Amino acid sequence: MSRPFSLLAGTVLIALALIVSGTSPHERLTWWLEIAPILIAMPVLFASYRRFPLTDLLYILIFFHAMVLIVGGSYTYARVPVGFWIQDVFHLARNPYDKIGHFMQGFVPAMVAREILLRQGYLSSKRMAAFISVCIALAISAFYELIEWWAALALGQGADDFLGTQGDPWDTQSDMFWALIGAFVALALLSKIHDRKMLKLREVKNAN
Repeated sequence: MSRPFSLLAGTVLIALALIVSGTSPHERLTWWLEIAPILIAMPVLFASYRRFPLTDLLYILIFFHAMVLIVGGSYTYARVPVGFWIQDVFHLARNPYDKIGHFMQGFVPAMVAREILLRQGYLSSKRMAAFISVCIALAISAFYELIEWWAALALGQGADDFLGTQGDPWDTQSDMFWALIGAFVALALLSKIHDRKMLKLREVKNAN
């Protein structure tokens, strides 16, 4: 099976964004920490596309999630310009860009989990698949918070930009809450479209 155009196009754009963002990031270590999931995910996507290609919808969602991470890594989440714009518009106490990142951290993994659960036949009930997908997204969010904790222990003061708490004592809890919201929103808005994309992909595979 040929590589999906969405995977190839997304990879090229992500590579260009990584090059641009990596030329002079605000803090080099933070940049590496933030883009690490991309460096892990992209080889996996290419290694698995023959055996288990994803729907175009998922490749597009993964691309947007990667861009959120790249921008956050380049500026650090607390300094992303669009975050300051949102802060001014809604009169917020802090730059909220990291919440966009955690929203995507729930939004995209929930859809990935749903596709794997349904297409691999682990579940036949779409309602149960939705529930398990939300649980998986929240588990990923919680594990990421553990990674942030380990980074803080290992790097001390040097982890401040990576943590991005901006003095909020409830940052961990709100991060997971935004991931939970992202998972709910993704399933509510995209499940029907996702079903059509999975059906189309199955038809293409059967035709080949």
